[in-house]
Amino acid sequence: MRHVAVLTSGGDAPGMNAAIRAVVRCGVAKGWGMYGVHNGYSGLISGNIREMGTRDVGGILQKGGTILGSARCEEFKTENGRRKAIRIMSQSGIDTLVVIGGNGSQTGSFHLNKLGFPVVGIASTIDNDLCGSEMTIGVDTALNIALEAIDRLKVTASSHHRAFLIEVMGRKCGYIALMAGLAGGAEYVLLPEIEIDPEEVAESLRLAYEKGKEHAIIVVAEGAKYNADALTAYFDNNKERLGFKIRATILGHVQRGGAPGAFDRILASRFGNGAIEAIDRGESGVLVGLNKGKITTTPLEEVVGKTKEISMEMVKLAHILD
Repeated sequence: MRHVAVLTSGGDAPGMNAAIRAVVRCGVAKGWGMYGVHNGYSGLISGNIREMGTRDVGGILQKGGTILGSARCEEFKTENGRRKAIRIMSQSGIDTLVVIGGNGSQTGSFHLNKLGFPVVGIASTIDNDLCGSEMTIGVDTALNIALEAIDRLKVTASSHHRAFLIEVMGRKCGYIALMAGLAGGAEYVLLPEIEIDPEEVAESLRLAYEKGKEHAIIVVAEGAKYNADALTAYFDNNKERLGFKIRATILGHVQRGGAPGAFDRILASRFGNGAIEAIDRGESGVLVGLNKGKITTTPLEEVVGKTKEISMEMVKLAHILD
């Protein structure tokens, strides 16, 4: 009989609870002992581990965030900390760990597995920058939240003949900014991956104003060289040429909150089941993800330390349609 623990780590993403639910219930269906680790790797080191059954994960499918919590843990970044975590899991009778999280979390998974402890990762990050999965848990919901904000701000922008700078999350990956800008009909999208001269943005606004547009929307990722603050400062020094009055809105962590949409609930459920099936097949040191519509596993060594590239085809399309 297997004894499997599950934890969530890193930034919370809508759908994490659906993944926890699926991991626990699919494991119980196989007759396994299932456990939840509270507060991520920090809870693993402190032994904050509780047995979980089907009723413990009832009513959480629609909830945002993570019922298991998440926390940073500097001690886990050391080999001694990781060995302590393995020792505590072994003492608790746990033989396998499922980690739900993004790049940093799966780096932890990789190092645990290298030390000989079986780990299976589940791809979860709203940035969609994790290699090994075309879509990760939380992306669709976060994208729709950003799009709703863009649509609402566009109404205000049109009413007052203004331009809005809308900053979305994405420190290293501009996926949300690119897709939200494309779906929201933005005049310009700024990404961390592509350096843009702010004068190009200013010229785009000026031309839109001269053509009689009643509003303009610029979507910018937080990690872009010219984020909302930098662009606002640049435009303040060039406002006489723009035509539009400029307002900035930073969406920030509001994109993480709220109930997961149908896509993320289903994706997370499939990932959770995929993790249990991978364990049952004897796999470890892999990431469960979505590729070409199917649930797949990718070796963690092919995932960690990398950032998924954005689609240049979609970048080109955004420029054509702006």
